[in-house]
Amino acid sequence: MPARRYINLPGRRPNLPFSDAVLVGDTLYISGRIGIDPATGKVPHDPDREAALLFDQFVEVLKQAGMTMDDLVSLTVHCPDVSLWQQFNARYVRRFSREFPARAFLGSGPLLFNGRFEMLGVAVQS
Repeated sequence: MPARRYINLPGRRPNLPFSDAVLVGDTLYISGRIGIDPATGKVPHDPDREAALLFDQFVEVLKQAGMTMDDLVSLTVHCPDVSLWQQFNARYVRRFSREFPARAFLGSGPLLFNGRFEMLGVAVQS
């Protein structure tokens, strides 16, 4: 059984009952994340800014594991308002330099902190 490495970003609240990611062998499992502004601790009013913050957080988690966005193989995005699909995609496509990972964009109920997007993923070190 491969060893597990638990990854948590600096500055995260210590009382959260989950890790930001878990690396098992060459596979990284990234917990669901919402684009919260670190300066305010809140979701921004602008959906584009929220998506940008969400991707910035993913980049940071991946970096802690020695990976990049191009190592992602699967993503699941939850969104209470699927009409934001195109706006999300406009930001999404700029984050990859190679092929895109498999992905689901799912309509959901309300998200924590009134987020518009929650994304979780799996990456494999190349």
